[in-house]
Amino acid sequence: MPAMTEPKLISGNANRPLATAIARRMSMHRGMSVSLVDARVERFNDQEIFVEVFENVRGEDMYIIQPTSNPANDNLMELLIMADALKRSSANRITAVIPYFGYARQDRRAKARTPISAKLVANLLTEAGVDRVLTLDLHAAQIQGFFDIPVDNLYSAPVFALDVQHHFTGQLEDVMVISPDVGGVARARELATRIGAPLAIVDKRREKAGEIAEMTVIGDVSGKKCIIVDDICDTAGTLCKAADVLIESGATEVHAYITHGVLSGPAVERITNSVMKSLVITDSIAPTEPVKNAKNIRIVPTAPMFAQAILNIWNGTSVSSLFETDTLTPIYEWMYPRG
Repeated sequence: MPAMTEPKLISGNANRPLATAIARRMSMHRGMSVSLVDARVERFNDQEIFVEVFENVRGEDMYIIQPTSNPANDNLMELLIMADALKRSSANRITAVIPYFGYARQDRRAKARTPISAKLVANLLTEAGVDRVLTLDLHAAQIQGFFDIPVDNLYSAPVFALDVQHHFTGQLEDVMVISPDVGGVARARELATRIGAPLAIVDKRREKAGEIAEMTVIGDVSGKKCIIVDDICDTAGTLCKAADVLIESGATEVHAYITHGVLSGPAVERITNSVMKSLVITDSIAPTEPVKNAKNIRIVPTAPMFAQAILNIWNGTSVSSLFETDTLTPIYEWMYPRG
């Protein structure tokens, strides 16, 4: 049954441009104005976070838009405190829309005496009053099982497939998709299948954490336009080294499609000076000015996908339909017009 109340959006400070864009897209779909709930999310002098909601939210279907990107702890606390404020204000349902799910890389105990921080974050969200989570390209799919509430994990592969088909028109037979490590093969294969391209792997071996001793290309990339696919790009060291290895192995061009552009430290400078012709990221994390101005970095918007997903959740219809190219093509037709 369709919900009786309208969906209401509220945003923290992590990525307000994305929240505004989602509201605008929802306005287009609904044929009526959808705006962000009037609220303030501020800090006291000692940096404690304070939230005040200025509108009545009793019985409402609320969607908090807040990636937990850098500064991860501040943005996570904003999300938790907003959820608590809405719960105590008698909101009917609270959905945390987390375009980038921080702490997702700590999803298992890789060695003794280490935490599983992703599970801790799941517990915190649930205890804060969140009833549902909507996110994009979780680093590890099993994180969905850390929650005892519904989790909808969207995928960037269908949108990236549209982008590749648009920008490599007439060249798709020369394209090869590359997984930057063995663990990312499933993600890379998803894109490769959608665009009908072959798959290769860059196998990396580490002497110790953060330092790569050796990289080997598994597969023949000679004469190919290589597209590296991954979910997170942090300092870009591995990505740029993989691009070098692919060129040395005979690739004619190297491009990268990364969902979450963390791009910390020297990342932008490394990418700008690398052999990569382009790095395509989404706006799941608010891009900095250096990222916006980088000549070989391009940003694909996620607002159309998130807006439709929110409407589907509100209507009680399928979110998994957004995994299909046929469903996403009309949503992104303004970016990738059909032939």
